[in-house]
Amino acid sequence: MNAETTELRRFLTIAGQRLANGQSAPETFSPAVDAVWHQMLGTPAYTALCHETAGRPVRHVPNNGYGPIAWVSAYEAAYGPLPEIGFTDADGTVDQDALTRYRETGTVVADWDCSPAGGDSDELAPSQPAQAALR
Repeated sequence: MNAETTELRRFLTIAGQRLANGQSAPETFSPAVDAVWHQMLGTPAYTALCHETAGRPVRHVPNNGYGPIAWVSAYEAAYGPLPEIGFTDADGTVDQDALTRYRETGTVVADWDCSPAGGDSDELAPSQPAQAALR
């Protein structure tokens, strides 16, 4: 299993916990992890992964934003510090400035294009997710 897939598993686990607890969906700030997510969407392997990690189907929905990443402390409690892959784009380039800031401050401030959402389908959701309407 590669680093991107490992992080997608961890991300979906955190997503499942947050969704089950009524918290906001975690922000998907790693383009490298998001690229693997896109590759898996709609496959039987993705459906199985969602049930194994999140305990439920998890949809991938558009949700653009920028700000502090709310789930970092939950990740660290479960898995330790965020790895370099979390700061890597889809082409493999690491955002060294963001990684250094995280390592020095323990916080991540980033932008994101999508988020998970609970639901009965692992297909992409319509372009106007309910989360966006709450902003």
